[in-house]
Amino acid sequence: MTALRITALTAAACATVLAVAVPSSAINSYNATPAPERTEVGALVATWDDDGDPSTPDRVDWVCSGTMIDADTFLTAAHCTTDWPDDVRFYVSLDQDVQSGLDAAAQKYPGDPAARARAVGVEGTAHTHPGYPGPSADPHDIAVIQLPAAQVSARWKFTPATLPAANQLDALGPKGLDSADWLVAGYGTEEAVNGPGGQTHPGGGVRMKAPVSFDALNKAWVRLAMTAPQGNGGACYGDSGGPNFAVLGGKRVLTSTTITGDTPCYATNVTYRLDTPGARAFLAPFVQLP
Repeated sequence: MTALRITALTAAACATVLAVAVPSSAINSYNATPAPERTEVGALVATWDDDGDPSTPDRVDWVCSGTMIDADTFLTAAHCTTDWPDDVRFYVSLDQDVQSGLDAAAQKYPGDPAARARAVGVEGTAHTHPGYPGPSADPHDIAVIQLPAAQVSARWKFTPATLPAANQLDALGPKGLDSADWLVAGYGTEEAVNGPGGQTHPGGGVRMKAPVSFDALNKAWVRLAMTAPQGNGGACYGDSGGPNFAVLGGKRVLTSTTITGDTPCYATNVTYRLDTPGARAFLAPFVQLP
């Protein structure tokens, strides 16, 4: 299992993968389609120092996915907002194609990562669960980015995602969850591709969606199957923090966020539940809970 964030330590390698991938796409390539209608789903963009001179940032990239859960709160994963250099700054973009926006900004603002980040996103303040990283049973892998609502609404129109009620997934149980329609969305890369230099993960930076299906419910986790023969797609690197929706009682509910899965991105999406007491206690100061 591996966290599905593009980390600062691997950003250079991932950037190379992204640069040679044409066309870009997100989520696994099989059974996936673009998601321009999922306007509440966004990409987490970071700027940071990578040359030992913290006076100015010299790197910018999209690093994770996430979802607007009210007018000024972007939900993502804690492992997306930790283990960065001290000068890291976070931006949120709700653009459909963030990678193309960053590429265009690189031409317009050479040598100015901050300007490139502002070209695609709005800067915000990260709040990470204070208990992260916790035990595997509940690692508290949840974070939010607080944004200036006026700047967000001036750039994008969206309807915030609907969060689940307290213990809603437990109340439905495996039978109810198995009969629901599930959907994963995000900006991440595709499944592993074998090549002369080993495995790569092409694509990324474009908002995509794919059907998934229920597999299992644990104390803090929803495990979702993303196997192609069953008509599923799935999440991969860069989809961390992104949404997993289920239609429950006729409503599309943001049940959980992508955290980890199998290394080649073919089988399982392990997602963090949002209906548990711990997740709700963290979110309560930032958003009105159902």
